[in-house]
Amino acid sequence: MVKLSFSPIPARRPNAGVPGGPGAGGFGGGRGGFGGGAAATQYRLSGVSNGNYWSGTGEDTAGNKLTWSAKLDSVYLAANTDSSQRRRGGNQRLAKVTFPFDGYGWEEAPKQESILIKNATVWTNEKEGKLVNTDVLLKDGKIAKIGKGLSADGAKTIDGTGKHVTAGIIDEHSHIAAASINEGGQSVTSEVRIADNLNPEDINIYRQLSGGVTSSHILHGSANTIGGQTQLIKLRWGANDEDLKFKGSDGFIKFALGENVKRSSATQGNNRFPDTRMGVAEVLNDAFARAKDYEKAIKLDPKTRRDLELDALVEILNKKRFITCHSYVQSEITAALRVGDKYGFTFNTFTHILEGYKVADKMKVHGASASTFSDWFYYKVEVTDAIAYNAAIMQKVGLNVCINSDDAEMARRLNQEAGKIVRYGGVSEEEALKMVTLNPAKALHVDNKVGSIKVGKDADIVLWSDHPLSIYAKSEKTIVDGIVYWDREKDLEQRKKIQAERFRLTQKLIGEKRTGGPGAVRPAQPSWQILLSCGDHEHEDGLYTVELQEGESKDK
Repeated sequence: MVKLSFSPIPARRPNAGVPGGPGAGGFGGGRGGFGGGAAATQYRLSGVSNGNYWSGTGEDTAGNKLTWSAKLDSVYLAANTDSSQRRRGGNQRLAKVTFPFDGYGWEEAPKQESILIKNATVWTNEKEGKLVNTDVLLKDGKIAKIGKGLSADGAKTIDGTGKHVTAGIIDEHSHIAAASINEGGQSVTSEVRIADNLNPEDINIYRQLSGGVTSSHILHGSANTIGGQTQLIKLRWGANDEDLKFKGSDGFIKFALGENVKRSSATQGNNRFPDTRMGVAEVLNDAFARAKDYEKAIKLDPKTRRDLELDALVEILNKKRFITCHSYVQSEITAALRVGDKYGFTFNTFTHILEGYKVADKMKVHGASASTFSDWFYYKVEVTDAIAYNAAIMQKVGLNVCINSDDAEMARRLNQEAGKIVRYGGVSEEEALKMVTLNPAKALHVDNKVGSIKVGKDADIVLWSDHPLSIYAKSEKTIVDGIVYWDREKDLEQRKKIQAERFRLTQKLIGEKRTGGPGAVRPAQPSWQILLSCGDHEHEDGLYTVELQEGESKDK
């Protein structure tokens, strides 16, 4: 709906008790109408535009209905498009459509391009180690060349002097870009998939690009022993949910042990099994016993009714799907390893694993990776024995160790989290950097594509302003598949545009309020979106994302 103040073509007979009739503020003849001598009545009109001709229906402030039509006088507009008319709303404009439709969305999707970074310090994560004053050429979405004095016709050249280039950061444990993370209605929900639940408009995708993250492993939560299937994504800001997915990656699934599983039934208002750690182990035993029986039945009779829950577990038994397991305490980790050995499957990765330093030798024999925090602990009872040297100890035992976030904010600073490992345990800088790049790529079975700077790998790289493990380092450019999805200079320009657009909309709302328009009906109210993490297993937090209006309680 719009409010206009031009003279339409009258289409009503006189004396009809509508605008234009005697005594009414109408289109012609009446006081207060467009043809009258007094101040014009305001009209709210809606209609359609057909070139220079507009027509539709509307009503005046008294509620009288009318039809209207108008002809655009282009000469008149050209002579009167001054600032005073624009302030009166005579030349309204709409915001541009962006992808996603967010303040930081693209007006045009970014394009893949050839990029040559010159004279940077390159952290290869390969046997070549760290190369100074080195060039990197990106072409067709791949790393094409690494060396000195490179040139390439038509390539965009970036001066990397005094700057650092690393592989893109990979977050092994994330919960961004998902509308919900926990299907906690029963103990085994292996049939549900994060892939069906991706939210490509989550602003955390953009924010984490600003921290050098290029890939994230989106996990189901930890409300149940056997949770849902996970999804590895690339942070292609502006893409749809299908295009976020990391093509060709293996399927994974989330398991969970310990307190989160035990507490979930109470917080969701049911008495679901299990209530103890021994119950958690028994859920695993029972599930895989059923999966083996189901697999035998399928082989004997292909017409056996499909069970999507057990299909996923059979994939685990056949090494076609891999486990990321939420874990804390050594006793539960040992119990889980025994179940895996009993049924012949491997726990691919133990995540959190804050007592991993106690069972690192057992994990190495089993063949598991570890994905942990640097020094984030002391937030609940089962992390009482956590130590800051955990990652360093597990790495020295010989495990593939990753540093993950489990938090939308921490993920923007995973390079700093890796830097702490140098302090805690004396791990070398290059090995620490691998904990957020190459090691998670290995844990997720995509190290043939990402995780290091090597010719032929995906062009997922970050250009840092400073030493990548420094708290002063900023990502100047984050590149995914040869596409610059984050550019610090362009971000600063975008912020200015957002500020101008916010001012325009604010002034428009103020104008609506003064004239009694739709903006005056209800004042603007803030809302809060809950950032999901592994521990958000309560109904309000875990089963769907909620936006609380001002004055509402999260505990209602």
